[in-house]
Amino acid sequence: MADAVLTPVKDESIEAPQDVTPIVSGPDGHGDSTGEKGSISFPEGGLTAWLTVLGGSMVLFCTIGAVQSFGVYQDYYTRVSLDEHPPSDVSWIGALQVCLLFTMGLPAGKLFDEGYFHVLLALGSLIYLVSLFMLSLAKPHHYYQNILAQGVGMGIGMGLIFLPSLSIASHYFRRKRSLAIGFVIAGSSIGGVIFPILQNHLFYSSAGFPWGVRAAGFICLFLLGSANLLMKTRLPTRKQRGPNNIQPDVAAIMRDVPYLVCVAGFITVFYLQLYAVLHGVPSNIANYALSILNSAALFGRTLPNFAGDIYGPFNVAIPMTFIAGGLIFALFGATSTGGMVVFALLYGFFSGGFISLIAPIAASFATNLGEVGVRIGILCFFVGFAVLTGNPIAGALLRPPHYSWYRPILFAAIVVLFGSFLLFISRAMVARKKGIQRL
Repeated sequence: MADAVLTPVKDESIEAPQDVTPIVSGPDGHGDSTGEKGSISFPEGGLTAWLTVLGGSMVLFCTIGAVQSFGVYQDYYTRVSLDEHPPSDVSWIGALQVCLLFTMGLPAGKLFDEGYFHVLLALGSLIYLVSLFMLSLAKPHHYYQNILAQGVGMGIGMGLIFLPSLSIASHYFRRKRSLAIGFVIAGSSIGGVIFPILQNHLFYSSAGFPWGVRAAGFICLFLLGSANLLMKTRLPTRKQRGPNNIQPDVAAIMRDVPYLVCVAGFITVFYLQLYAVLHGVPSNIANYALSILNSAALFGRTLPNFAGDIYGPFNVAIPMTFIAGGLIFALFGATSTGGMVVFALLYGFFSGGFISLIAPIAASFATNLGEVGVRIGILCFFVGFAVLTGNPIAGALLRPPHYSWYRPILFAAIVVLFGSFLLFISRAMVARKKGIQRL
């Protein structure tokens, strides 16, 4: 570490904003956790940093965790409260929610970089919680009420708090960035375990749908309130740092975004429980299919990120994505209890890996600390349109009442495998440009 301080080398990954001394880097090209006087340094730990990570994990518990439990709502709507609508119509509720969660990342990322982190967190939490409790008041067979509360309202609220909570870890960590972001994203897996169990139990009990939603609402009220108190910004705002003339290279971001991966990434999550029920898997297993998947994803969103800090996030994400795509073909044979459990465990781990590494990969392209939010925001913006179209396409391919599962399975598998190929091409381009293999 002493050599790193004595021999400053211009870093190729992230430069300091204008009027700020560049980050001190070692010979390996990675910023040291301690910079010289006047430089931007990364604590790589400390109480405030880890409390901020904890708060971010709470936010993702309530946002991505809730999104990943939409399979419970999909199953309930399709079979009970919106049974007059085909699955493709029902899936638009979840697709719109996910679309807004990601597309709101573009304005949220810009405002985050301008220093409005706490405003975004407070406003988004309020919109999300009000919409969630309004969903509990939605009447059966009133499709518009569900799509307004769950699709639009919750989607906008999620979008305002998701990206800032994911990006803030990049201000505290650099060498451990993938691991820190992995811990933040791990909250989504915990939410994806707890929400399906809780709501499957309450939706079909005497409590019913209204109190099942309210129970989730009270959990989110506590967690989001705590997150607003725990999370702290660290770096000065862009105005305090002076003008910054470095603009994001939109063309480069578009080349390196795993766009098609995200089209299919949520398809299996949305339809896993319904697939299990219609193939005769016992209800006590089918009801927990999403929880099993997200339990495995908890490890898939932390262990690969640890490896990503050692070998490079690109080098870990590519095989994880390829294996996840290949595993989707296993759904053709996963019609028994054992098959469904094994698939959920394996797919949960490997899909969790490539999802959790998307943010570190996007952040690694930032040439300036002040554009990390914008870079990830642009990524999320285009991902939002991908997931908006992906799940309704899969729902239309399902073709009830006979449910032709081979069509959406093939669609999901081929798109994810093609996405892994695009990641490989993107990595090759970056490696050629930078002349390094640890990416």
